[in-house]
Amino acid sequence: MNMKKIKPYVIVILGSSLFALGVNLFIVPLNLYSSGLLGVSQVIRSIVNMIFPSQSQNDWSGFVYAFLNIPLYVMAYRSLSHRFFYLSILSTITQSVILVLVPIPLVPLLQDQLTSVLVGGLIGGIGIGLCLREGGSGGGFDILGMYYALKTKGGSVGKLSLFLNAVVYLICAVLFNLETAIYSILYVTVFTLALDRFHTQNIATHVMIFTKNKEIKNDIIKDLKRGVTYWHGFGAYTQNDMDIVNTIISKYEVSTLKKLVLDKDPQAFIIISEGLHVIGNYEKRLLNE
Repeated sequence: MNMKKIKPYVIVILGSSLFALGVNLFIVPLNLYSSGLLGVSQVIRSIVNMIFPSQSQNDWSGFVYAFLNIPLYVMAYRSLSHRFFYLSILSTITQSVILVLVPIPLVPLLQDQLTSVLVGGLIGGIGIGLCLREGGSGGGFDILGMYYALKTKGGSVGKLSLFLNAVVYLICAVLFNLETAIYSILYVTVFTLALDRFHTQNIATHVMIFTKNKEIKNDIIKDLKRGVTYWHGFGAYTQNDMDIVNTIISKYEVSTLKKLVLDKDPQAFIIISEGLHVIGNYEKRLLNE
């Protein structure tokens, strides 16, 4: 059994479970709403419960969430990498099962509403962040956003998610009350901040490599499929010649690059700078092939 291949699926299950537990234990007891397609599912559940009251502690919005994801996965199957596709389906199934099976506390676990929002957002952000780090997603608007970004010139995941979430919370404000919408938005803000700490895939990183190995630049092009600029240099003290290799990668790719370089040249000198604003022909990779 290849543990390296199984590990991403285990982590996606763990991350998705954390997210769903954060929602069920800290957000739903406050009658707040998540973002994205899960938020839509929760709004549908609340409207139905207003018409047909239920005393059940289990939240059936997980069923709605799973059902609404089906057409998105069908639409995106041929456009997204298979690994991303399967990991995202696993995440969606795990979330749906946990959301349905874990009972909603009759009384909020934490008395302070703001504390519940912070804890729920932190747990959820870490959970989905783990899924993203393994090359999957949380499903829902993430899938739709990926498809939109790939198919539409100038489209981006962020733009579409921002618009769709704005619609969700506008509905919350109209159907329920403004306080519910505001606290829900606060939850999503905390969730997003926590997620960004884990999602390293689109953080641009500048790398300079000083090496005597002439093949490293070719290996970067071949294995990482990243552009490389290089020039010849000389050590001022040693007067030894070397290649100075310059490239831009995502933070997600840093560990792969370090291994590639140090396997070929253990004495290589590497400088890494994060959080760049890159203008020009730099590919932001949304998916793992």
